[in-house]
Amino acid sequence: MPSVSPSATRALIGHRPFFLYFSARTCSEFSAQIGAVAVGWQVYALTGSAFDLGMVGLVQFIPTAILVFVAGHAADRYDRRRVAQACQIVEAATAAFLAWGSFAGWLNVEQIFAAVAVFGVTTAFESPAVAALLPTVAPQGMLQKATAFSTGTFQAAMISGPALGGFAYALAPGVPYAVMTVFCLLAFMLNGAITAPTQVGGDQQPTIKALFAGIGFVRRNPAILGSISLDLFAVLLGGATALLPIYARDILRTGPWGLGVLRGAPAVGALLMTAVLTHYTINRRVGLRMFQAVIVFGVATIVFAVSHSIWFSIVALAVMGAADTVSMVIRIALVQLSTPDEMRGRVGAVNFLFVNASYQLGEFESGVTAALFGAVPAAVLGGIGTIAVALIWMRLFPSLRQVERLE
Repeated sequence: MPSVSPSATRALIGHRPFFLYFSARTCSEFSAQIGAVAVGWQVYALTGSAFDLGMVGLVQFIPTAILVFVAGHAADRYDRRRVAQACQIVEAATAAFLAWGSFAGWLNVEQIFAAVAVFGVTTAFESPAVAALLPTVAPQGMLQKATAFSTGTFQAAMISGPALGGFAYALAPGVPYAVMTVFCLLAFMLNGAITAPTQVGGDQQPTIKALFAGIGFVRRNPAILGSISLDLFAVLLGGATALLPIYARDILRTGPWGLGVLRGAPAVGALLMTAVLTHYTINRRVGLRMFQAVIVFGVATIVFAVSHSIWFSIVALAVMGAADTVSMVIRIALVQLSTPDEMRGRVGAVNFLFVNASYQLGEFESGVTAALFGAVPAAVLGGIGTIAVALIWMRLFPSLRQVERLE
């Protein structure tokens, strides 16, 4: 991997459209992570029900799944900056509502679920628009590096966002929602300041064919179909992180602190790999490197599965996060570069749906397999399945394996 000079890094950060985009996404990701912690704590505090706690994810996922293709079309028809801003102002208003109800003491669980559903709607529209905006704000020839920076934002939010949300909730239940409101408004203003070319395709009518054009485009492009489906099945089978509570208590014999460290380990590994990829770009055999990263992810999953040492398990989880980041950066850049600008919103919607489904269904698959065979065999089978998928996909999608450069 050739080294990227410090001047190239400064050029990326100094590129005003990308800096504004990066800062806006940072605010949005932190807001989302703070909200996830606050909602979870508050719902459980109000109901004491694990079922209601589980319903939070379902309430948010349903509108996302229903609206994702409409949202993808909106990202291709309208100014993506304005789509993101519309979502962020709605999110700010919703967070302010939750803050008001929490401070005043009248907020109930039904109102929280309604607010979560609104967040699901805004996420469905915001994610494809923001993803499709990245290639237009990145400097020429620096999309891979820009993708790594953008991915690092998510990982940093995953590590520190929950801690910030928990600290804010300890002050008062309404405080994290107030912080969310501020972050959303900052993201709104930063996106409004971005100057980027307006995408073509604004005259497309919202027909059924246009709404689902992203699916057809993905099916006709083996490299895109292969990379998206590889991520879907690899995460679907390798979802060992869903079993962390079982590993923490019954196998590694640790307490809540250990569970927290285990949950943060993949994000730490991912953030460290992001730092590497921002200095060293992958300029040769990128398709093969993506498959190799997925295989490493599977091997690390198996190592984690059979480990009885918490420190060895932490290292394995960190390697999983690092390998996943390599695969993710290559996949996102490859999909963006292989998609014409007028289709990026709808293709991004397909990718977003696949990623969400893989995480949701991956946790379900891991839970069912663990219930049938036990946690260790379930995690081992998941790692083996991930390796098998990578090897099979290398044969099914030779054009993806043979991709040499991201250009």
